[in-house]
Amino acid sequence: MENMFSLQGKIAWITGGSYGIGFAIASGMARAGATIVFNDINQELVDKGLAAYQAEGIQAHGYVCDVTSEDAVQALVARVQQEVGVIDILVNNAGIIKRIPMIEMSAADFRKVIDVDLNAPFICAKAVIPAMIEKGHGKIINICSMMSELGRETVSAYAAAKGGLKMLTRNICSEYGDKNIQCNGIGPGYIATPQTAPLRERQADGSRHPFDQFIIAKTPAGRWGNTEDLVGPAVFLASEASNFVNGHILYVDGGILAYIGKQP
Repeated sequence: MENMFSLQGKIAWITGGSYGIGFAIASGMARAGATIVFNDINQELVDKGLAAYQAEGIQAHGYVCDVTSEDAVQALVARVQQEVGVIDILVNNAGIIKRIPMIEMSAADFRKVIDVDLNAPFICAKAVIPAMIEKGHGKIINICSMMSELGRETVSAYAAAKGGLKMLTRNICSEYGDKNIQCNGIGPGYIATPQTAPLRERQADGSRHPFDQFIIAKTPAGRWGNTEDLVGPAVFLASEASNFVNGHILYVDGGILAYIGKQP
């Protein structure tokens, strides 16, 4: 059973893996035996990531790369193959969100979100699949979202991108499943990170922030998720334990998508 979930000898590339969800998933994969490769948009973030991995006792390989640039991604993959080895696992984690009402959002802002959250996973997957085919196996994990299934005010571009990413996941499965490549998605629920900390701060009277109240009321688990909640699902989808799981989106949301909510 241990061997089934082992990532020993595997090389995992996590995009945007300097901090947050990407860092947690990469750290979990390292504990399962994988060699970690990550990238971020600038050297400062890469350096911070390298320091964070070192503090965890993980020797990661960090690179600067804009994942929306096909030339930059192809160059990075070639460099990783030369310096580390062939990528066995790709985690498309890098992403952005712009919370702007749709009628106030410019087409340029909409395109930027689509570029990072949908085009980049296509570019990165396209870059690693040929070597995976040659090697005879590969795992691609796309970080989707509950917005792959649901809409919400102010996130039209993000929801459009994540819905598209869900279908890209299924199409990679459809095209390359017979090459022993499994492409699946993880859809995180609301995760407690430094970025969401202001939404979870207690109010002056000791009550919960209104958005915090909303999330707790909508989550059967009765809490926000944490980044560690995503590690087990990611290791499962990267390991041999999921060799016949393909084109699936695993929602790690504490039950939000299963729940209509309490009657007022």
